Parts: sequence; C-alpha cells; structure tokens
Amino acid sequence: LRTLRLLRLARIFKLTRYNKAINTVKVVISSKKEILTVSFVLIIMILYMVSALMFYVENSAQPEVFSSIPKTMWWGVATLTTVGYGDIYPITPLGRVLGGIIAVLGIGIFAIPTGIIASAFTEFIEKEKE
Repeated sequence: LRTLRLLRLARIFKLTRYNKAINTVKVVISSKKEILTVSFVLIIMILYMVSALMFYVENSAQPEVFSSIPKTMWWGVATLTTVGYGDIYPITPLGRVLGGIIAVLGIGIFAIPTGIIASAFTEFIEKEKE
C-alpha cells in the first residue's frame, strides 16, 4: 500500500509541463546540449589529467594519501570545484604550486558551461521578445 502512495508522488512531475520556467530551462539546455556535453567531457579529461599529475608529484611524499590516481581524483574534484575540503592536500613545494594553479584553472573550467547556459538564456529571451 505504501508503494502505491509513492506512485502518487509521480504526479508532481506532471506539473512540469505546465510550468513555463521549467520548460524554458529544458529548451535552453537542449538547445546547447552538444556544446555542454563537450565541455563536461573536457572537464572530466582535465580532472583525470590533473589527478594523474598530482599523483606523480605527491605519491612519493604521501603514499597513503595519494595512493592511486582514482583516489587522487577526490582531491582533484575538491580543488577544481574550489571547495577545498582540506582532508587531502599537497605538502611538497611543487605539489603546492601545482595545486594553486589547478585551483585557479578550476574557476575558469566551470565558468565555461555557466557562460554557455547564460548566453542560451539570453538568446531564448530575445527570441521570446520578437
């Protein structure tokens, strides 16, 4: 009986077709789907490259923290998104310089999809006015 009640929640998703704002977001995202996909693939590639680079720089100094490239990717995600949790951090001078460069790079990387979406919204609003 509880499972059937959960199915009633699915009715909420029907409301999206009546909400103009949600439809606008759908149109904007779908109009720039290809370029957004390319930018997210680029972000994943950069994440892998900076994680591999940091692994090779820091593994000898901190083998328990930077023990593999996939484990180092946690540091890469925290640094590229400029969250910087502080649970994993470089201690070598080269690692710290590289970490600073990667943090600044992360600001630019996430600005790309933001700019794409913002320009798509501007285009959509201009078309709506006409």
